[in-house]
Amino acid sequence: SSSSYADAMEGSPDIELIRQIESTMLTRKPNVRLAEIAGLNDAKSVLEEAVLYPQLMPHYYTGIRRPWKGVLLFGPPGTGKTMLAKAIASECETAFFNVASSALTSKWRGESEKMVSILFDMARFYAPSTIFFDEIDSIASTRGASTEHEASRRVKSELLTQMDGISTSNNGSDSNASVVVLAATNLPWDLDDALRRRLE
Repeated sequence: SSSSYADAMEGSPDIELIRQIESTMLTRKPNVRLAEIAGLNDAKSVLEEAVLYPQLMPHYYTGIRRPWKGVLLFGPPGTGKTMLAKAIASECETAFFNVASSALTSKWRGESEKMVSILFDMARFYAPSTIFFDEIDSIASTRGASTEHEASRRVKSELLTQMDGISTSNNGSDSNASVVVLAATNLPWDLDDALRRRLE
């Protein structure tokens, strides 16, 4: 669509959050190609299978062969995780949402999980879309820890719910209405088990 999500939602009580997400996280056309990234052949082939092939051959991913819910990229800093996410979004010509954990934190009660919900609604609006959570361990560590704050738990619950929602919609007949979640972390063992199951 040529119009923006903010224009479509003008008058919404959440319009300021919508504008904030659109201005800080959304890149319509990230200009990075897989061929420009040296090495990482295994990671490239996994991303092509998870993101690119369902776009090219939607008829193949029906029934028991479902598209992936998401992909977790892990490794030390500087190994190209963010670059790979931008490259696969470029190859698939999807809208790219680059989400830093700090962008989802708010001092107001309930606003952080509302931002997660708006983010996924926006991704569906601009579909096909790729949502990339950088350093996801900082917002999705194991639930139930003694240091966990109630607000953090609510954000994790909203994130898991939204990911289940996009996996259901991705199995529909409209192949152009797909949303893929990518995430990067240096500490995969710190992630919540439920989220790790959704990020194959």
